[in-house]
Amino acid sequence: MRKRKIGHSDLFVSEIGLGCMSVGTEEKAALKLIDAAMEHGINFLDTADLYDKGLNEAFVGKVLKGRRDKIIVATKVGNRWEEGASGWSWDPSKKHIKEAVKGSLQRLQTDYIDLYQLHGGTIEDNIDETIEAFEELKKEGIIRYYGISSIRPNVIREYVKRSSIVSVMMQYSILDRRPESVFPLLQENGVSVLARGPLAKGLLTDRSLDVSTKVKEDGYLSYTLEEIKNLRTQLTNELNRPLTEIALQYCLHSPVVASIVAGASKAEQIQQNIQAASASRLLDDEWQMIQESSKAVKYEQHQ
Repeated sequence: MRKRKIGHSDLFVSEIGLGCMSVGTEEKAALKLIDAAMEHGINFLDTADLYDKGLNEAFVGKVLKGRRDKIIVATKVGNRWEEGASGWSWDPSKKHIKEAVKGSLQRLQTDYIDLYQLHGGTIEDNIDETIEAFEELKKEGIIRYYGISSIRPNVIREYVKRSSIVSVMMQYSILDRRPESVFPLLQENGVSVLARGPLAKGLLTDRSLDVSTKVKEDGYLSYTLEEIKNLRTQLTNELNRPLTEIALQYCLHSPVVASIVAGASKAEQIQQNIQAASASRLLDDEWQMIQESSKAVKYEQHQ
């Protein structure tokens, strides 16, 4: 498995990472799936304290035993759970971050986190306070690096300008090219993209187009169902590659993308993703063809 460096850090991660949110809540099956990912060369595991109220982190923690130095672990913070209250609420405060990290460390059964990510964020947050919390955790050796998980250009710009983030996790695929508008800024500042949703909920895979009622009625983002069908056909016919391979290689074409964080509920999906990511790179004219055939939609909000 080829590796790339995350931003200006010294974290070298596999080009395919495992989005652990998808492994489910049955422990034996979840651990088997994470083990399968690692056996196939994945060294990057992404989780969050939000996923199944910490259970997901606990699963990752069990996998870390005896091989902590071989795994790059990313988790997230910013959502606070209150029993008997309204459930999850947004809390990017320094107090919450420094308290929440203790729970994550305990569940992960480790004394440090490789990449700690803010799980969201708005321009109204006290961004300097949030940055201060992460910087203190870095100095204390509790986290090695930090990043954000956000699709809001205005939030991303502020963190790039005011902090030492090394990554931004964003939904990115051929059907969702909105992140490309901030790629130049990120690349110029040594900040990597961690791409989630590269297969657009299965719409960009080689499986038959078995879509939900919602997709049939509403389409996917700016695409109608008919446009998705036409694009799939055009890409596979003109590029003569499997669709999954086209989708993942499109994301990996940009050097600003450090890793594709792909979910999987079966070991076969992990193998397929790795195989697709390990295929030959897109030629520049192949990438250009995809650019011309798909929509270059930009973010309209949070500018």
